[in-house]
Amino acid sequence: MDQKKLKGGIFNKISDTNLLLVITIVIFLLMYIGAIIFQGSGFKKPQMFFNILNANAALIITACGMSIVMISGGIDISVGGVVALVSMCCAVYLDKANGNVWVSMLIAIGIGLAFGLVQGTLVAYFDIQPFIVSLAGMFFARGMTTIVNTKPFNVQNQSFVKLKETRIKIPGMGSYNKKGMYIPAYIEIGVVVALVLVVILFLVLRYTKLGRSFYAVGGNKQSALMLGINVRRTKFLSHMLCSLLAGIGGYVYFLNVGSGAASHASGMEMNAIASSIIGGTMLTGGVGNLVGTLFGVLSLSTIQNIVASAGLGEAWWTGITIAAMLCLFLLIQSIVIRQKKRALKT
Repeated sequence: MDQKKLKGGIFNKISDTNLLLVITIVIFLLMYIGAIIFQGSGFKKPQMFFNILNANAALIITACGMSIVMISGGIDISVGGVVALVSMCCAVYLDKANGNVWVSMLIAIGIGLAFGLVQGTLVAYFDIQPFIVSLAGMFFARGMTTIVNTKPFNVQNQSFVKLKETRIKIPGMGSYNKKGMYIPAYIEIGVVVALVLVVILFLVLRYTKLGRSFYAVGGNKQSALMLGINVRRTKFLSHMLCSLLAGIGGYVYFLNVGSGAASHASGMEMNAIASSIIGGTMLTGGVGNLVGTLFGVLSLSTIQNIVASAGLGEAWWTGITIAAMLCLFLLIQSIVIRQKKRALKT
């Protein structure tokens, strides 16, 4: 058998989505192992990895929503504003009105659904560019956050504080401090919510008609129409799902910070887009994997920790590093897709 054909046959069996996922996971593992080797004992402790999850649970959820929209060929830059608005509204309700925790969760979901309904309708049924619609949504959410309350404050509601301080211990993963005391490893409730959502959404995208519709619409809208897919409804549902996840992510973010502030989640929409791209989601649509998005968030946070551990704590060094990382992953995506097309021709 011809070696070219054999190579092409093996290469063609791996889809673009799975190939980019493998690349993302390999790069993350190399990055984290490198951090363990060169950055000292901090990265050797399991809690360091769990802290990355604890700090980025909300970003994992919002990035998953962003990936779904990008897979379907759109974008949503309002998610950071939605997260900030959810945090402020829930904080005001719980602290000023002595509200109920369960009702505050419904408020978060309601805000997400409201944004999804409006933005999804404008994008899908009025054919307005998703960037413009979500840009307006971002400004509206940020403005409303300030209207709800201008000054930052910590929530003192006892039920909420108890929920916020809940820790799930990971047996056998702790470490000893300098005094010889054993400190058990733990994760926060938000991490459990984030990981459960990643699994559910992964299964939806992979095994349901709706998930396949997202990929079909993002890959080629005309082909999707010929296959009998309702393109408008699919676009609407992708934006609806993204905003709903932003609402849920907003509450998880609120659980992590325990306060309301107009400056909360600043730049989260850009981090969500960056995580999706690093995770293998193509800006052109039709390609992406939520497991890759999870590793994209982990990679983004790991590189930030590496920069901080190296003594480059200034914000511009983090920005420069993320920019270089994005360029690297975009270049990898371009090379992979180009090589795949060449393999198909041979």
